[in-house]
Amino acid sequence: MDRRQRKTRKAIFEAFGALLERKSYHSVTVQEIIDAADIGRSTFYAHFETKDDLLRELCRELFGHVIDSAVDCTHTHGLYSDGSAPQSVFCHLLQHLEENQNNILGLLSCESSEIFLRYFKDSLNELVQSQLSTQKQSRLMLPRDFLGNHSSSAFVETGLWWVKNGRKQTPAELDQYFRMVIEPVL
Repeated sequence: MDRRQRKTRKAIFEAFGALLERKSYHSVTVQEIIDAADIGRSTFYAHFETKDDLLRELCRELFGHVIDSAVDCTHTHGLYSDGSAPQSVFCHLLQHLEENQNNILGLLSCESSEIFLRYFKDSLNELVQSQLSTQKQSRLMLPRDFLGNHSSSAFVETGLWWVKNGRKQTPAELDQYFRMVIEPVL
């Protein structure tokens, strides 16, 4: 993708995100996205077939980046300039959420949040499943896919609680809360 295409996609993502902060997903029209991004209709459709495709790509970019960076701890955005990268993948995820790049926290708490929460949980579930595959079987003898689903759901709800309560805890504190609840099960 060349520089002009990346710039256009970025404008579309930003316009879409800004509209979603004010309106529900279902009430946002392609025309509104086009107007806000200051592009032509054919340009929009050259990048995305539908508004649903745009949503999928936005989520893939937002959550894929956060999840991929949690897997690749060398990809830290300067978070650990003091050299103290966290042991927990969940703490790393929380630190990325705290950076709030592309207003991810706004999207997770907007009127259409259920759509973004589903994408986030599904993305996170893949990460958790990969983490669980390296561990021995749970003491509780529960299926790994059940544990992965439970863990990713609990993490998403933990993140929502954190956002709704004004992010008073540091990512490390919240990670500690989360792990105190989830690790006995794992």
